[in-house]
Amino acid sequence: MSIPPEEVEAPAGDAVLFRSSPWRTFAALFAVLLVAYVAVSPLVALMLGAPDDPWWATVAQGAVIATLVAGGYALSSRSALRTWVRASSAGLELAAEGSDPVLLAWPDIEHVAVRRTGLRTVLDVTPVDLDRVHPVAEGDEGWPALHDEEDGAPAFTADLTQVWPGPRALRRELDRHLR
Repeated sequence: MSIPPEEVEAPAGDAVLFRSSPWRTFAALFAVLLVAYVAVSPLVALMLGAPDDPWWATVAQGAVIATLVAGGYALSSRSALRTWVRASSAGLELAAEGSDPVLLAWPDIEHVAVRRTGLRTVLDVTPVDLDRVHPVAEGDEGWPALHDEEDGAPAFTADLTQVWPGPRALRRELDRHLR
């Protein structure tokens, strides 16, 4: 388990924290499942020749199913992976999916990209040099996941799908510091 951001002193007073939120994941998944159930249930009843249920019964059934599935996912090990990003005038801190946090000063970042990969939103941070990446705290989890960019440069990767405030707010914050 990574170190929570509350246990790491912010490197500057203007820090903005972006963190994964199981509640946000639950709410989004609940809404999608409820809408899907309410939309598909009458079609299934029509195809099977089943009697029509009152609309409120369909919504109630959908709410129960959506609560169980979204709750199960929000409590699952995938949802429990904690990602947080903190941007400040000092640099970008990143702890992704169970890693220890690292700090990259803005001049030590070669490239940052927030991109979509299927249904996920991903943050890629390419440091100028891995020797200029600073561990924020002593730990044994290791750095966030690394992958090789097209040019062979190593880049940190973090899944932002469950991060709040959302990826748009993070893009704005990154733009503000990287101008």
